[in-house]
Amino acid sequence: MGKAILFSAPSGCGKTTIIKELMKCFDCFDFSISATSRAPRGEEVNGQDYYFLSKEEFMSRVAKDEFLEWEEVYSGTCYGTLKSEIDRIWDMGKVIVFDVDVNGGRNIKKYFGADALSIFVMPPSIEVLEQRLRSRGTDSEEAIVKRLGRSAEELKQAPAFDVTIVNDDLQRAVNETRNVIEKFLKG
Repeated sequence: MGKAILFSAPSGCGKTTIIKELMKCFDCFDFSISATSRAPRGEEVNGQDYYFLSKEEFMSRVAKDEFLEWEEVYSGTCYGTLKSEIDRIWDMGKVIVFDVDVNGGRNIKKYFGADALSIFVMPPSIEVLEQRLRSRGTDSEEAIVKRLGRSAEELKQAPAFDVTIVNDDLQRAVNETRNVIEKFLKG
C-alpha cells in the first residue's frame, strides 16, 4: 500500500486552490479524480475534474462494489472515489491526493489508517465562507443556502482529522500545509 493525502472541507474553503498550489511542489503526487452524478459546472472536464456519471451508472457501479467510498451528498447528487483511481495512481508509484467532502475524508482515513494524512481546511469564519461561495458565481441561491447549512455541520468534524489548516491567507495556508506534508512523507 502506498501513501495518501486527503483534503476535506466544506465547499468554498479553498481546499481545491490549496491542492493546485501543492501539486506544483510535489512531483510524487497524482490527483484522485472523484466520480459524481451531477452535471459539469462551468468549464469542468470529464476525466479531468470529475468522472461525470448518470445517477443510474453511478448506482450500478456502487452495486458492483467499484467505489472505495461514496455518498449522496445532496438529494440526487452522489460523489465517490473509484477503486480504479487508487490502482491507477499506485501503479505509477505516486502518492494519491484526494479532494473529498468531509464524510468522504473520514471514510478514506479509516480505510488507509496511518498511510494517509487527513487535512481539514477551515475557513476563517462562516461570513467569509459565504462570501467565497457567492463570489464563485457557479451556484444558485438555493445551492448556496444548502452548502452553508451543510457547512455548519461539517465544521464540527474538524477534530476527526490529523491536521486543521485555517485558510485565511492562501500563501500561508499553502506553506503550512506543505510543511505538514513533508513531515508525513518522511515518516
